[in-house]
Amino acid sequence: MGPADAVLVAGAGLLAGAVNAVAGGGTLIAFPALLATGLPALTANITSSAGLVTGYAGGALGYRRELAGQTSRLKALGPPAMLGGLVGAVVLLLTPSDGFRSAVPFLVIVACLLLAVQSRLASLVARRRAAALATTPRQTPGGLVGVESSVGAVTWPTRIGVFTAGAYGSYFGAGLGVVLLGVLGILLVDELQRTNALKTLLSFGVNAIGVVVFLVTAQVSWAYAGILVVTSAVGGVLGARVARRLPAPALRAAVIVLGLVVAVVLLIRG
Repeated sequence: MGPADAVLVAGAGLLAGAVNAVAGGGTLIAFPALLATGLPALTANITSSAGLVTGYAGGALGYRRELAGQTSRLKALGPPAMLGGLVGAVVLLLTPSDGFRSAVPFLVIVACLLLAVQSRLASLVARRRAAALATTPRQTPGGLVGVESSVGAVTWPTRIGVFTAGAYGSYFGAGLGVVLLGVLGILLVDELQRTNALKTLLSFGVNAIGVVVFLVTAQVSWAYAGILVVTSAVGGVLGARVARRLPAPALRAAVIVLGLVVAVVLLIRG
């Protein structure tokens, strides 16, 4: 690893952490940077997942207040999310390197499309929440039924959806949060911030189990992963601080354009 490669990956880690805090899609920054250093696509994908996991941990910590009262959901959805992460990681490791590289441009395009619909999906989820909660009795000092107890039990379709999202996210991390938000937003009834909190912690679980598998199989470029672990965490903190000053739609659009350019370049290179 030369100095130029180290600087490139460090800068990508900072940007990826900040972008994840503001708009999502940090993988679409870290992954191309690792490819540019000459890493094979499979190793770059695994290293990106390992290096950016600290960002998910920080996000989950920041949402701890919104996670209050969701223990039963976490117990119901944590296992399928992590099982999906395990399956996705194993499938990734079983995928031939050449086959994965051929699939990467299309995976990047899918991630870009997911990122493009993220804000629209969030608006749809918010409208559904408002309509559902408008007819839900609120918790009162007199002991009326509250939102916590009226959201209903976690269904099997929700578990299956979370498992599928986990498998996708562990195989190729970009867009995991959008997929989980869609599953949870459609199949659960709650406020958007609480849904986001649940999504963030489940995303951390998916990535953590995937990273454990990758570490055991020694498929990580340790030097680059170490750089990403530190810089993405710093970027996440900085991104959280300036999130209110940055136009998230514009930032999201820039990440999408970058992802599409990367996909086109990879398709041309074959």
